[in-house]
Amino acid sequence: MKTKQTIAVIGATGNIGSAISKNLSKGNYRLLLKGSKQDELETLVKEIKTSNSAADVEAAVCPAEAGWEADIIILAVPFGAEKEVAKKIKEVANQKIVISISNPLNETYNGLVTAPDTSAAEELQKLLPNSKVIKAFNTTFAADFTTPVIDGKQADAFIAGNDEDALQIVTELVATAGFNPIVAGDLCVSRTLENMQLLLIQLGMKYNYNWLAGWKILHH
Repeated sequence: MKTKQTIAVIGATGNIGSAISKNLSKGNYRLLLKGSKQDELETLVKEIKTSNSAADVEAAVCPAEAGWEADIIILAVPFGAEKEVAKKIKEVANQKIVISISNPLNETYNGLVTAPDTSAAEELQKLLPNSKVIKAFNTTFAADFTTPVIDGKQADAFIAGNDEDALQIVTELVATAGFNPIVAGDLCVSRTLENMQLLLIQLGMKYNYNWLAGWKILHH
């Protein structure tokens, strides 16, 4: 049997963080959840255990504690909060997989706050030079985790990163979460992925997708 990996979800009480936590709790993982509101965190843990008594999940006291025990760290926090969290986990994230899910959106959703020659994931990699930063889950809405099959088709979830072993591990993780994983390329491809989600948000606002929409590559 495969060794159970430990995943720390930082920002677990947010919409996307709780959605990721619930879906990954169904897999062969141990989850350490960290959120800013302890009462909401305890409610989430209880909710997960109620729906799946076999789930290996617990609340963590702080990001560093969660990261220390984890093999994989998921930063389910907004782009603006990543710098502060990265400082707290830098030492414990050494040589570990750190998943960037954020999109660096501006306040009016008509552009990104990052320069064209970088991305949120690449900026996180600069902050965590000794970690294996992987982009994943940024092209999926929180509602997609409850309904990953939309209009009869399983939503694709794109992954980008520079470490082959880390990409394979995250591919399995994305599949466990309910999506069709597609490795899109090196970490610099995150620039495209973040722009893709910006476009999907804009289209959702224009055509009222009600935050349930996703990307699907159709091919032979």
